[in-house]
Amino acid sequence: MSPQSTQLTAIFLLPIIITCSAPYSSLCVSASFPKFPCSGHPYSSYPFCNTSLPIDARARCLTSLLRLHEKISLLSNNASAVPRLGLPAYEWWSESLHGIASNGPGVSFNGSIPSATSFPQVLLMAAAFNRSLWSSVGSAIAVEARAMYNTGQAGLTFWAPNINIFRDPRWGRGQETPGEDPMLVSAFAMEYVKGFQGRNGEELMVSACCKHFTAYDLEKWGNFRRYSFDAVVTEQDLMDTYQPPFRSCIQEAKASCLMCSYNRVNGVPACAQKNMLEKVRSEWGFEGYITSDCDAVATVFEYQQYSKTPEDAVADVLKAGMDINCGTYLLRHTKSALKQGKISEEDIDRALFNLFSVQLRLGLFDGKPVNGKFGKFGPEDVCSEEHRALALEAARQGIVLLKNNKNFLPLKKNAVSSLAVIGPMANGTDGLGGGYTGIPCNPRSLYEELRVYVEKTTLSAGCRGVPCESKDAFSDAILAAKDAELVLVVAGLDLTQEREDNDRVSLLLPGKQMDLVSSIASMSKNPIILVLTGGGPLDVSFAENNPKISSILWIGYPGEAGGKALAEVVFGDFNPGGRLPMTWYPESFISVPMNDMHMRANSSRDYPGRTYRFYNGDRIYGFGHGLSYTSFTYKFISAPRKLSLLRPFKCRSNQNRILEETQAFDHAVYTDEMEFCGSLRFRVQISVMNNGDTDGSHVVLLFSRPPRSIDGVPEKQLIGFDRVHTAPSHHTETSIEVDPCNHLSIADGSGKRVLLLGEHVLMLGDLEHSVSVETY
Repeated sequence: MSPQSTQLTAIFLLPIIITCSAPYSSLCVSASFPKFPCSGHPYSSYPFCNTSLPIDARARCLTSLLRLHEKISLLSNNASAVPRLGLPAYEWWSESLHGIASNGPGVSFNGSIPSATSFPQVLLMAAAFNRSLWSSVGSAIAVEARAMYNTGQAGLTFWAPNINIFRDPRWGRGQETPGEDPMLVSAFAMEYVKGFQGRNGEELMVSACCKHFTAYDLEKWGNFRRYSFDAVVTEQDLMDTYQPPFRSCIQEAKASCLMCSYNRVNGVPACAQKNMLEKVRSEWGFEGYITSDCDAVATVFEYQQYSKTPEDAVADVLKAGMDINCGTYLLRHTKSALKQGKISEEDIDRALFNLFSVQLRLGLFDGKPVNGKFGKFGPEDVCSEEHRALALEAARQGIVLLKNNKNFLPLKKNAVSSLAVIGPMANGTDGLGGGYTGIPCNPRSLYEELRVYVEKTTLSAGCRGVPCESKDAFSDAILAAKDAELVLVVAGLDLTQEREDNDRVSLLLPGKQMDLVSSIASMSKNPIILVLTGGGPLDVSFAENNPKISSILWIGYPGEAGGKALAEVVFGDFNPGGRLPMTWYPESFISVPMNDMHMRANSSRDYPGRTYRFYNGDRIYGFGHGLSYTSFTYKFISAPRKLSLLRPFKCRSNQNRILEETQAFDHAVYTDEMEFCGSLRFRVQISVMNNGDTDGSHVVLLFSRPPRSIDGVPEKQLIGFDRVHTAPSHHTETSIEVDPCNHLSIADGSGKRVLLLGEHVLMLGDLEHSVSVETY
């Protein structure tokens, strides 16, 4: 039963006099608190209904009213009702990765809202490199979430975004992430969460959840499975790759939920990582609840054999700081763990305090969800014209033009007499959203939208499904290609190839797809257009090197408006400006063990490293690659030439002598010892010139190349980006702020961030600008 319908059918009970345990007894029985209606519930006389009280006081009071068996019943995602207090049941698990999804039990499309806006999959939205776009999408999804809650079709706690680093191109869930760069992923996380939760401080519109904490990026590869995989990660890689997105999501965006992952990290299950989970609260300022991934507590005992008994597994996770189990493991084993003395009731109370605090911030016990300012949202706010237009804009901005020989694209409207659209993904809509998709508003296929521009458009699948295991249907596709003036082939991936619990084993096009594309190209009258779907990078070097394949577009999983966005790009109504948020590797990369979590290259064991920051091998396309129908050039307008740092030191008394202890190397300064990081910030002023005759938006990527004075320095690293629109023969200025302690620093071998002394090179396209970092 949905939360809303449970509230409406709550049985009213007579007032109950409750004696609460210290130190909350005086709070709970005090007659000085006025009675506040909690949506008409019988517990309206209890002080936790008093919205003038602090959230923590209200949460502690509510916890103290519960009996032990009731407390345990609330430690599952499907939290039970507490009838004697009038507390309704609540389902914590709803999904909203790129729109309200039907994956979790908290969402139902059986009601007055039968569908929700399907935005592009996260990886394609990341390719837009547009902070305001991400924030707007997060806000739009939040509106639809509230509307569905108000109609009893969703909860208010959603488990998104996925902010794991897209470390390996074979990962089946890389499509769900913002890419391989920690700064880009952090930026997406901040904008999505702020837009989704609202910017009202303590009050939440809906609750977002940063997942999966941490170093989770393997589903099923060889003998390795996500449920038992031990991610062996260096402190250096944790600091500068795996953890930054989570820190930003919590510290900057103030996410109200964190999900711990299935895998182990350096031998310890992620949900039992006490040091990491405590650091999240004590150092990052996390104020929210920590949930396990679904059945991740069971894996601690059943798959990983980390604990000796189920009760030990319960104790391991609760004492580490996890608050709620997605699944039933805590429901089944917490009572016996308590009887065996492995946990205390205080451990349960601590978890409930965190859970109630978030529910109270959502207004779940105050009548706010339906009576407050968010109660106005209803069916008319879902699949609205505004949201569908935003989904279209997100798809437009994310599409990446990978190749465009002799400016073959855009095609001239009304000049193409006939068009053949070929490929197993060309006429379907089910696969356009990728993983974690709900029911789209009004999806249209790529073929349907292309046909709007060319009346004589024919369709041929060419393959029976994306796996394309035979050439049986090639002949029909070749005939269609021969008869048409121009040909567009849709190839690539869908969820049969990459998804949760399934990694790829090859970077080539699946099955016979490469043969299909090459056959069509050889038989067509003119060069063909290749459109690639899916999230995982592909080795399409055969197409890049084939002159009969004039243009290549990557459209990822573009969502319900993807067909229209593609058609607009192909026919020039929109100038593509997306950039790849991940490296595209050659097929030879599959020799790199997927279970090797090291980011940095190691020549002694023939290990090439990972992502554009450390990989030293061949590339099909690099991070940030993306073409346009016009050309752009840059100019550094202003940027400093030198930064002077006060060398930090500490003083301590030793036998009445004051000793100065430097906290710096000769070539670096630890950023956590620098007291005035904020004063070092500077802005890089940039001019972007459109040299062509087509207007369009352009993604400006600012990188830095640190001095190579210690081991493990990245080849370069992204330190800022912006998306600007520039008219033909005009220039646009933009400004990117650089925080040296954050953006220019790197992690040393011990996992501490250091700002290297010496020459840092700012890189903007082919331009370079040196900034010398010195101490005095």
